[in-house]
Amino acid sequence: MATEQMKTAEHELEMELAGLLDVERFDPPAEFKQGALLSDPAIYEEAEADWKGWWERQARELHWFKEWDQVLDDSNPPFYKWFTGGKLNISYNCLDRHVEAGRGDRIAFHWRGEEGDERDLTYADLLAEVQRFANAMKDLGIRKGDVVGIYLPMIPEVVIAMQACARIGAVHNVVFGGFSPESVRERMVFSDAKALITVDGAARKGKTAAVKQAVDEVMGDLASLEHIIVVRSKGTPCEMKPGRDVFYDEIMAAAAAECPCEEMDAEDPLYVLYTSGSTAKPKGVLHTTGGYLTGVSATHRYVFDLHPETDVYWCMADVGWVTGHSYIVYGPLCNGATSIMYEGAPDYPHKGIWWELVEHYKATIIYTAPTAIRACVKWGAEHPRKFDLSSLRLLGTVGEPINPKAWLWYHKVIGGERCPIVDTWWQTETGAIMITPLPGIVSTKPGSATRPFPGIKAEVVDEREGKPIAEGQGLLVLTRPWPSMLRTLFRDDERFVETYFRRFGKETYLVGDASRRDKDGYYWVIGRIDDVVNVSGHRLSTAEVESAIVAHEAVAEAAVIGQHDEDTGQSICAFVTLQGTQEGSPELEDGIRATVAERIGKFARPKRILWADDLPKTRSGKIMRRLLRDIAEGRALGDVTTLRDPAVMAALESQIRSEEANES
Repeated sequence: MATEQMKTAEHELEMELAGLLDVERFDPPAEFKQGALLSDPAIYEEAEADWKGWWERQARELHWFKEWDQVLDDSNPPFYKWFTGGKLNISYNCLDRHVEAGRGDRIAFHWRGEEGDERDLTYADLLAEVQRFANAMKDLGIRKGDVVGIYLPMIPEVVIAMQACARIGAVHNVVFGGFSPESVRERMVFSDAKALITVDGAARKGKTAAVKQAVDEVMGDLASLEHIIVVRSKGTPCEMKPGRDVFYDEIMAAAAAECPCEEMDAEDPLYVLYTSGSTAKPKGVLHTTGGYLTGVSATHRYVFDLHPETDVYWCMADVGWVTGHSYIVYGPLCNGATSIMYEGAPDYPHKGIWWELVEHYKATIIYTAPTAIRACVKWGAEHPRKFDLSSLRLLGTVGEPINPKAWLWYHKVIGGERCPIVDTWWQTETGAIMITPLPGIVSTKPGSATRPFPGIKAEVVDEREGKPIAEGQGLLVLTRPWPSMLRTLFRDDERFVETYFRRFGKETYLVGDASRRDKDGYYWVIGRIDDVVNVSGHRLSTAEVESAIVAHEAVAEAAVIGQHDEDTGQSICAFVTLQGTQEGSPELEDGIRATVAERIGKFARPKRILWADDLPKTRSGKIMRRLLRDIAEGRALGDVTTLRDPAVMAALESQIRSEEANES
């Protein structure tokens, strides 16, 4: 009976979502708008009229030891500098000033481990830990300008380590905890890291991985690495090399309690973060101090309409990605927010754990990836419906374009149709959110990131000459500098210019994404430039076709690639994951093709549909279409160790070969 009731509830939800697909836009709820930090559309015109002055006003929200001499030095594009001559410290802005203002008892992080263990850190707690660890690193000889690698899971020590580096002026190089030790070594080599902070073991779905042991297997002969600092998190046994390895708790116990902040120049490096190496040598994106903090604090405050006295904010990303840097560590702490941090998977110990934590901590704002939302769609609405989500008042998405169906599911099932959704577009390179709704001002459209943040200048341009397109599809570019932009690629200025500024000149940043601009001036980011299929002369973005496929009520997720076709040049091949326990059938294939024909046109119908239990994704949740192209065309697969679950590829390969055998 319960199963039948769930099926009925899911069917009713599908019908409701189908009805919502016809709603073109969603206005900010009146109650939300009344209390919003920004509710007057004139803010856009004011920022545009004096965009340098707008950013200068945002910088004045920070604490500066010495104010800048010049807001923007644009004398040598694309090597822009912001707030030149200014002196500040990010750790001071994130911690000391809150404690000095009497907010030391405010919770900075509610931390929860996957087995239910909890730990709350106030701003005063965090400041004490950061100062002591900053001194511990100085005792090891780490100084301003040294690079420190950080390879930690989602535990409080990862924030402490980053803030301690910022306090003494060391440049941190965080590596996502899900990357292989070989990837860690590669990034330590590229950055000449002097120290690496890691952990004895890390938890994942009830198991413990021996992290330090795995690191030792690849890091032994790295000459630049003088120290490995080991956090004892899970009690996992590990060998310690005398003279190199030290335990975090032991050096903390020996360190002095107070550590004054280093006064940093606005353009001093803060961190280097390497992008994925799936297609080429990883790019070390370099961010500096004053402009970066200005960008992340302003966007965090206004995009999420943050009220730090009452909000409980949860960015569900990992600190190892730029989203974690900007919107777990630096933006929220600078703004005095109370945040949630969870060390665990979204489906462990059960598929409702996220929503259990929302209820437990009374989260008011959540920020997650479309990939995670689609997984929740597949698992079913019965999981979030077991918990009280009434505390939520704002939802956010990040990482990739979100298809309208997932947007509407998020809006209805998680937000109860009362929470604005901020669909944000930005990159590792931009440092902070670039295109987004302001939730108290902008009406949203499912699947659109809407319009640039105040002070940001974006355009959609044609591919040949870079001329702006008022309405239609082209390449997304940013046409003037912004404070949180990357300054260069670490030790590779030439590649920096070649990658981002060669095509349209040194004042136009080429994003690498295709985008569409509609009649209202809204931006629809539709994926990387090379994610395009050409069917009989019709250029289609893979994201556009995927959204149409997912609009079918039986579909949870889809990935589209182009394959060579004698008649049409290319044809569309779709890998489709169905909701729940449904199985593929010829009738379902026909239904999916009909849905695509209705939403785009008959020319966009997939010629080939392959059923997939899961899709190959990086650990940040992005679908690896390159691997799907390899497997569909029978090419040998390259390295799959960066995938969240490498076994997915083996299952798909077996399925495709079985299908081909049946057809022959």
